Amino acid sequence: MSAFAKAERRTPDRDEVDPGEVFHAFLERSGGYLKPTDRELLTHAFDCAREAHSGQYRASGEPYITHPIAVAELLTQWHLDAHALSAALLHDVVEDTGVDIAEIGSRFGDKVAHLVEGVSKLDRMHFASREQAQAENFRKMLLAMSRDVRVILIKLADRLHNMRTLGAVKPDKARRVSAETLEIYAPIARRLGLARLVDELEDLSFRHLYPDRHRVLDNELGKMRGRRREILQRLSEEVTARLRDYGVEGEVSGREKTLYSIYRKMVDKHLSFSQVMDIYALRVIVRDQPTCYLALGALHSLYKPIHGKFKDYIAIPKANGYQSLHTTLFGPYGNPVEIQVRTQEMHRFAETGVASHWLYRKPESALSDIQLSTTRWLQSLIETQADSPDAGEFLEQLKVDLFPGEVYVFTPAGKILALPRGATVVDFAYAVHTDIGDRCIAARVNDQLAPLRTELRNGDRVEVVTAPNASPNPRWLSFVVSGKARHQIRHFLRTLKLDESVTLGERLLDQALNAFHHHIGEVNARQWQQLAHQMHLTGRDELLVEIGTGRRQALEVARSLLRIEEADGSVQGLGAITVHSREGGAIEYAACCQPVPGDPIIGLIDRGRGLVIHTHDCPAVLRKRRRTDASRWVDVEWDEHMEGLFPVTIRVVSAHKPGVLAELAKAIAEADSNISGVSVDEADTGSAYTTVRFTIEVANRVQLASVMRNLRKLPEVVRLARTRNASK
Repeated sequence: MSAFAKAERRTPDRDEVDPGEVFHAFLERSGGYLKPTDRELLTHAFDCAREAHSGQYRASGEPYITHPIAVAELLTQWHLDAHALSAALLHDVVEDTGVDIAEIGSRFGDKVAHLVEGVSKLDRMHFASREQAQAENFRKMLLAMSRDVRVILIKLADRLHNMRTLGAVKPDKARRVSAETLEIYAPIARRLGLARLVDELEDLSFRHLYPDRHRVLDNELGKMRGRRREILQRLSEEVTARLRDYGVEGEVSGREKTLYSIYRKMVDKHLSFSQVMDIYALRVIVRDQPTCYLALGALHSLYKPIHGKFKDYIAIPKANGYQSLHTTLFGPYGNPVEIQVRTQEMHRFAETGVASHWLYRKPESALSDIQLSTTRWLQSLIETQADSPDAGEFLEQLKVDLFPGEVYVFTPAGKILALPRGATVVDFAYAVHTDIGDRCIAARVNDQLAPLRTELRNGDRVEVVTAPNASPNPRWLSFVVSGKARHQIRHFLRTLKLDESVTLGERLLDQALNAFHHHIGEVNARQWQQLAHQMHLTGRDELLVEIGTGRRQALEVARSLLRIEEADGSVQGLGAITVHSREGGAIEYAACCQPVPGDPIIGLIDRGRGLVIHTHDCPAVLRKRRRTDASRWVDVEWDEHMEGLFPVTIRVVSAHKPGVLAELAKAIAEADSNISGVSVDEADTGSAYTTVRFTIEVANRVQLASVMRNLRKLPEVVRLARTRNASK
């Protein structure tokens, strides 16, 4: 069913439109490229849809069947084939009526059935929230789109017609649908290169989301149109004359900005309406690519170019295949003039994008860059969703990919990669290859060593340094911006957490079984399966994950395995769990006390987090022990070969005088410790002392003691302590 106007059944009005006449008028208007057999298939689809939607009406009062006809007619502007047009006519019958996909397949063939299934929503499934339902619907639609891009073209035409008729629904619903259109559908249309469709979707959404702003801007634009038309006419004449002087034949036309683009420019650049409207726009269409550059030279000889405002999208096309030269010049009145220069073929692609494949009847063997780019993007969607158990996460990553900036960087071999604005070295590494991203440890940007969080700029040449044993760091999630990088890091951490949770669960259960004089090796496959089934789990590993993440207690599972009641059999002292890893999904080091190897420690099995390590004297432990089940506390001990660096915060009270901070930092560095954070408390006026908090990285308690000794030697230091946060 349409998201905008649920069909209702009522008695028809005497003067309502005749769906048959509407359909035949559509056939007449679109008959230029349709064959007789195509028209027969469409007539058959219309008859089926009309029967299925009989008695259903839109919120506007029109027979519901007029909506599928309008969607099909919109698709004819791209010359889509009869299968796609038939699917458009049938796209709502599965949701609204008793007709199912199997019946459509038997009557119209698998091609039509697959398209209808891809467009249909998951209305028969139940979701916890509207957001989850929306995310699952988008995931289903985009996966169908990855198999056949016509699915999204039908969906976009469906959305456009519903946006055109949005005035018939309630304002709150219109706003919700408009917001969804701006967030998802318009960006997808832009990613597919459908410029005209993008403009209309954005302006219609703007009208319903911000009706007052839309009305004011529309009125102001109307007042200025006459004057702007005169100026654009003069600019067009001057540009045409200069092109003729250079022997360039080109079609010059003025471009009027859409209301939504004016509004976004005002918001993003903090400009007034008059400032935005002082910028004029022209488009020059020439014969071929070399002529584009010749025309650019002619334009730069006519008006002075504004520095930094030239972009060559011909040599380096946008991600959606868009090609054009963009330049901004100082016009005859001192106002900026934005000019696009492109060939006729580039212009067609700019207007119709991926739909140009059908519109211009390109053979399959002559796929354009935009088709290849779209295919690669759709393939990445398949890979992303396959590892995204949560539809909301998939939708979040999709939104990141749909709003890319225009940062173009080079690999050492000279290959150009397009990345979202704000992309870092890690984003680049994952764009090259997942394995490169997983194993990157450093990079050279323009032959200079650079940190992994370095933000890249247009034209940067990036070389990634990798190590075979390196792995993604959770901290990368705080600065990566691309959907692929974020997804791959999360996937790695999710897999790591799962594996480590199984291992930790196994160790905890073995510890519990030892208390009953048994060990985990004695449990056979049949016992595992029986217990998992009893607990409504799939098997051994899922059961161990439940233990490792704290959702089930090891002693409870051990008793169930051995069929021992709590009152039966005494529990011997549980042995200590050895902590092997520095970072991992199943073992976490408490931020409140920041334990380091050498500290006496204790572990808390925290539900959903796994094993959380605290120091014995942590204030939070004393507080939590009073209200936490004793069985959740376990003895833990450090592995004697523990490796890695651990954060510790120390508080230093020192004399308040110049250079003291440098002296403190020097003392810490001399103990081979790195400073990862520093803060200085604001000193009271006239105070002789200041308080500095350092977060340092140490390998163990011995190195921490070395740092403390170095600091105590300084005459400026009057008080020194390791800090703990009891509130965490």
